[in-house]
Amino acid sequence: MRAPSRDLLDPLTASTRVRRELGSAVGPLTTACTALVEHPRLRELWPEYLVLQHQIIRATVPLTEAALESSRALPEGDPLRDQLSAYLAEHVDEELHHDDGLLDDLESLGVSRAKVLGRMPSPAVATLVGAQYYWIHHHHPVAFLGYVALMEGYPPTPELLETLAARTGYPVEAFRTFDQHAELDPGHRDHLDRTLDALPLTERDESAIVASATTTAALAAKALLEIL
Repeated sequence: MRAPSRDLLDPLTASTRVRRELGSAVGPLTTACTALVEHPRLRELWPEYLVLQHQIIRATVPLTEAALESSRALPEGDPLRDQLSAYLAEHVDEELHHDDGLLDDLESLGVSRAKVLGRMPSPAVATLVGAQYYWIHHHHPVAFLGYVALMEGYPPTPELLETLAARTGYPVEAFRTFDQHAELDPGHRDHLDRTLDALPLTERDESAIVASATTTAALAAKALLEIL
C-alpha cells in the first residue's frame, strides 16, 4: 500500500518543493558556470565545454526511453504508471536531435564529429548518467524526473548568449544549440512542473526525485570543474 500523496500533507506544490530543494543544491554548479563564463581562456575552453555538454546530452534520449520502458512495466496498481509514461513519451520527442545540434556547433568551430565521438567521457559524466540508469531500473523510474528538473530548469538567457559571443569572438553558429535551449527549455520546464503537480507523489517519490536532481547538479559541477 502506497503512502498518501505528499500534497495532502504539505500546502506547497510538488514542483515548488522540488525546485526549492534543487535551488539549495545548485550553488556549486552555478559557481562553476560563472567561472567558465569569466575565465580568461573562455575562447579556448568553449569547445571543451560543448564536448562535455554533448557527452551528457547524448544520453538524455536513451535515458528517457529507459525510464519510459520501466514506467510502462510498472504494476497496474502503481498510480504513477500511466501519467508518468505519458510524460516520458512526450519528453523523448522534446529531446530528439539536441546532441546532433551540438555536433553541428562543434563542427563550426573546427572540431570534427569523429573527434567528439572518440573522446571518452570522464568518470563524473559516466557517474552522472549511470546513476539515472540505476535508479530507473533498480528503484523507480519517477526518480528520473529529478534529472529532467536540473537539465530543463536553468535555460540560458539571451544576455548570456550575447556575453559568450562577445567574450569568445565565435560566430553565431557556435551557439545555435544554446539559443535553441533558451527558447525551448522554459516550456519544457513548465511541462515538467505541471507533471510533478499532477502526479500523486508520495514523500518517498519526492525524495527520489530530489536525490536525482541534486546528484545530477553536483556531478555536473564536478565535470565542469575538471575542464576549467
